[in-house]
Amino acid sequence: MTVTVVGGGRLGRPLARALRAAGAVVHGPMMRGETVPSADVVLLCVTDGEIAGAADMLHGSAALIGSVSGANPLAELDVDFGWHPLQTFVGDEGPDAFRGIGCAIAGKSVDALAVAQQLADLLGAHAFPVADDQRAAYHAAASIASNFTVTLLAAAENVAAGAGLTPAEARALLAPLVRRTIENWAVRGPEAALTGPVSRGDERTVTRQRDAIAGRSPEVLPLFDVLCESTRGLAKKGRATA
Repeated sequence: MTVTVVGGGRLGRPLARALRAAGAVVHGPMMRGETVPSADVVLLCVTDGEIAGAADMLHGSAALIGSVSGANPLAELDVDFGWHPLQTFVGDEGPDAFRGIGCAIAGKSVDALAVAQQLADLLGAHAFPVADDQRAAYHAAASIASNFTVTLLAAAENVAAGAGLTPAEARALLAPLVRRTIENWAVRGPEAALTGPVSRGDERTVTRQRDAIAGRSPEVLPLFDVLCESTRGLAKKGRATA
């Protein structure tokens, strides 16, 4: 298989690296303005707003064109298949970065879907189909799990300054807690993994926490209040099923 990767961003670079290590003949990642060589497959690792233009220019350069967009329905894209790795990337990952992760695939034809599956298999990823009417929910779940976790941890880092911790110290001290919490959630589910004052019904402690946040990081209060209310619902659900 020959594959041309278009786009040298956070995903394009490790994807080209991994495909090459897996034995594919890889061109790229190609950058804006470069001539794209012909290949069996072209993978568009560009922003959602650039997909249509890139696909239009590349028709005829490959038997099949795929997009790594996770949110856009395939019917709205002028490509043959969708291939979205369910992982976060920064660009310097090694060739094993795709091994064992999920990969949402879709195809406009049986052959296109088979190629999407083949690419996932080649990299050791676990492919699973996502229909067009399911893509928004799938992508929202991924955003909550990944992007919003970073936002939440940034808020924790901010509040930790009220305990005299620098951002680096807060990350070093909170990271083991975060890792264990995520492992508990993955193995046991959210209700069993939940701990802390809200789950215990210790509203006195919750009030003290809120007062501390109000004094140090008042911009975090709306997030804290919403999360407390949501956590109360989760704790109630856990008690009902215990």
